[in-house]
Amino acid sequence: MLTDEQLVQAMARGDQAAFEAFVHRYHGPLLGYLERTLQDARKAEDLVQEVFLRLIRQLRNGRPPDPVRPWLYKVALNLCRDYWKSPGYRTGSHLVEEPPERMDSEPSVSEIYERQETRKELLETLDELPEVQRHIIVLRFYQELKLQEIAAALEIPLSSIKTHLYTGLKKLQKRLLGRPKESLKERKEPPHARTDR
Repeated sequence: MLTDEQLVQAMARGDQAAFEAFVHRYHGPLLGYLERTLQDARKAEDLVQEVFLRLIRQLRNGRPPDPVRPWLYKVALNLCRDYWKSPGYRTGSHLVEEPPERMDSEPSVSEIYERQETRKELLETLDELPEVQRHIIVLRFYQELKLQEIAAALEIPLSSIKTHLYTGLKKLQKRLLGRPKESLKERKEPPHARTDR
C-alpha cells in the first residue's frame, strides 16, 4: 500500500490512478469531519470537493504539502471558518441537516433508539466545549489523527494540543456523567460561536 506522500508524488506527475486512490482514501474521512463540524451534509460535500481542488492547485504550483494528512484537515477547517463568515451563512440561508445514520439490520429497535440517544447526547455535549477542544477531540477520535498531525493541522504547539485534549475530555466526561436526561435541548447557536466555555 502506497503512503500518502507516495500517492501525492504520483499525482504531481499526473497519475490519474494515484489521484483516484487518494480521493478514495480521504473522501469518507473528510466528509465525516465536515458533516460533524458544519452539521450540513450538502455543504460538507461541497467543501470536500474544494479541499481536493486546492490540493490539485498546490500540486500544479509545484508545492506538494508534506505531510499531507494534517494539511487536508487544516484546509477543511479553514474552509469551514470562511463559510461561517460568509453572508449566506450569517443570514440563515444555510440548510442544517443531520447526516444519514448508518444502521445495520441486526440490532433491535430499542438498541437502535438507545444508540441514537447516546450519540445525540454526546454530540450535543461536544458542541458545548470551546471550539479548539471540540476540533481536537473530533480530529483525534473521529478522524484518528495523531497528536502531532492535529498540532500541524490546527497550527498549535503539541504541548497545547495535549492540554486541550485532556481538559476537553475531562469536561466532556463531567458533563455527560452529570447531565440529567430532561435537560437535553436542541442548540440554536452555531457550534463555532461557543468559545466562551
